[in-house]
Amino acid sequence: MPTDHIRYDLLAQEALRGVVHRVLSDVARNGLPGEHHLYITFDTRAPGLKISDRLKSEHPEEMTIVLQHQFWDLAVSDQGFEVGLSFKGIPERLVVPLAAIKGFFDPSVQFGLQFETLADKEAEATPAESKEQKRRTSAPSRAVAPVAESKPQPPAQSPQEAGKPEPQPPAAGGQVVRFDRFRKK
Repeated sequence: MPTDHIRYDLLAQEALRGVVHRVLSDVARNGLPGEHHLYITFDTRAPGLKISDRLKSEHPEEMTIVLQHQFWDLAVSDQGFEVGLSFKGIPERLVVPLAAIKGFFDPSVQFGLQFETLADKEAEATPAESKEQKRRTSAPSRAVAPVAESKPQPPAQSPQEAGKPEPQPPAAGGQVVRFDRFRKK
């Protein structure tokens, strides 16, 4: 297989995370417009992530938060975002690097982005492939193309309590397309 010296996967990853950064920056500056609200799933093992030990023990691998009505002090930097949220009545401050984000979904307009972290990719790979992947890149994650998702059903418990978003089937004709699908094997 030819070597991708340009690293299109990393360029696409950066561009898609730029969308998340731009949306969060606009929300921090102007608030959420209309009926927009955001589900953000992130890897709780990611370097640079700061959450309380209580939340870390409740969500050892990943966590989903909702930015809708009750969040405060959203601040966005080039590396990530900080936000105040309440979990089971206890206020918490979260610091989330952009590289830790695994999913971003705005159900009001059926827009979603899904990211695959390097840890997820390594779990799928054989040990030899994992070593090769580590050698080729130190990037934290790889992107999955945007997908139009169907309107989510109300979860039995809030995403903050559940730790994971409810899986949503793609809208009619929609599907998740991984960039690897277009590479010659």
